[in-house]
Amino acid sequence: MSAMNLVYQYQNQLYVNVTNRCTNRCSFCIRYTPSGVDQIDLWLEREPTAEELIAALLEKNYRDYDEVVFCGYGEPLMRFDVVMEVCRFIKEDSGKKIRINTNGHANRCAGKDVTSEMKGLVDVISISLNASTAEGYQNICKCEFGEEGFYEMLDFAKKAKAYVPRVVMSVVDVIGEEEIEACRRVVEEIGVEYRVRKYSE
Repeated sequence: MSAMNLVYQYQNQLYVNVTNRCTNRCSFCIRYTPSGVDQIDLWLEREPTAEELIAALLEKNYRDYDEVVFCGYGEPLMRFDVVMEVCRFIKEDSGKKIRINTNGHANRCAGKDVTSEMKGLVDVISISLNASTAEGYQNICKCEFGEEGFYEMLDFAKKAKAYVPRVVMSVVDVIGEEEIEACRRVVEEIGVEYRVRKYSE
């Protein structure tokens, strides 16, 4: 297990890698590039336990970083219970700020609304919007739920804002100005923060 990169540093944030699995196959995802993130191989030979993730955080002196971010090769909230267990440890141990980068399909994967379980554990949730319509989303993200994935993601964002202090929906800057503005209107209607992030090869 030690050979796998369960946690990795990017700037002064520590990222936690919990799964290879994802409900989407986004055309721009790092999963389909040979280099991963900053030449770090994030592929997991198996899914780590919460105890293994906690041990990796402690080994990396996670308290020295500004923020702990759940984001790896896969969708972290496909392992919702494990992520919440690690979040609970972090909050009880240090109170460190926690962010989760997600595609917003946690409720669909769990078969129930899990957003209330993030209360007091997650400080920021960043949701990849990527398109202003269900058709556009499916073209880019190739979601296993089809166009329903778009509406699941919007519903997750609406529900999460009741329990998570900061909810951000983001797009990459390569989708064109017209679509960036259309996405802005979608996010404004939901009532959360909007972010246009720079695409990195």
